[in-house]
Order: sequence, then structure tokens, then C-alpha cells
Amino acid sequence: MSLITEYSTTARPDRRIVEVYDSDAYLGDDEALQRSRTRVVAGNGYHLYLHSLQPDIEVEVVIRVWDTPQEPPEDAEGTVPVSLESETGQLVVNQCTFGPAGIMDLPRPGVYDGHAAWSGRDATAAYYDTCLQRAADEQWGAERIGAAWRQCSTAEQYILDLWFVRESEPEDEDEA
Repeated sequence: MSLITEYSTTARPDRRIVEVYDSDAYLGDDEALQRSRTRVVAGNGYHLYLHSLQPDIEVEVVIRVWDTPQEPPEDAEGTVPVSLESETGQLVVNQCTFGPAGIMDLPRPGVYDGHAAWSGRDATAAYYDTCLQRAADEQWGAERIGAAWRQCSTAEQYILDLWFVRESEPEDEDEA
């Protein structure tokens, strides 16, 4: 049960979404995006959507690749199983409007199974709502609001624990 590699970056959940996808998977998936609203993390095999409850405070995205299947972390607020295929061996962590927050090189291209876990989601959303109310009541300017986002004492975090399960299927030339 050894950790092979780990990658971490922060991303702004613009429109309350952070995406993780293969660097060659450009098209989004509206159904998976909708499922992320109830499941928190949902995908279509090539594209994962991480759904935050707030759009402005940066979240941490951690991707860990293991040599064997792992149990979900016990201290997580929630977990869901995920599967992600990366034909290029590169995963992009993307912010909808602001573009890529980072790129991770996987140990090898292929299909990875695993689970997504999250923590700090509810507490960060509560802090966000409190700040919005105070900003309206106290007439904060943009600088003060931005400073409040950076001072959030709770870290909203999404962890993807993945392990290699198989090579990608060769693309059928008739479908390409």
C-alpha cells in the first residue's frame, strides 16, 4: 500500500466548480455536472466535477496515486467512488473562468479507479455566507472582501485517491 505520487494545488471554484480531466478531454458533460450538485464529485470517466458550496474562496485539490486500492479517509465529510481515464497521462485541474490551476503527470496513461473525499466544504460555505452578510451590512469594498476570503480559517479540500486498473482501450478509427 505505497503512495506512488502526490500532487496538490489550489483552485478557485468559479461557478462553484473545479474540474479534473485528462489533458486531451476537452468536452464537458452537463449530466455529470448536474450529478455533482448532489454527489459533490461526479464524472463521466474522463472528466470529474468537484462541486463547492461557494465560488470565491480557493480550495485545495490533492491527487494521490497508490499502488493498490485504498480505503476512503475516515475523517472525510463525504466520499464517492470515481473512475478516471487518462489517455495522455496528464490530468488538468481547471477553474472554469480562470483556466488551469495545475497539471499533474500520472505514472502512466490508463484507467484509474478510486474515490474522492472532501472536508471543510460546509464550514467554508458558512464562512463565505457570513462574510457576504457582513460585507453588505458594513459596506466592505472589493479589497476587504478579498482579504476576508484569504483569511478563511477552514481549508476546503478535495482528495482524489486513485490506483491504476488497466490500459486505455485503443480508439476505434471508425469512431474517431
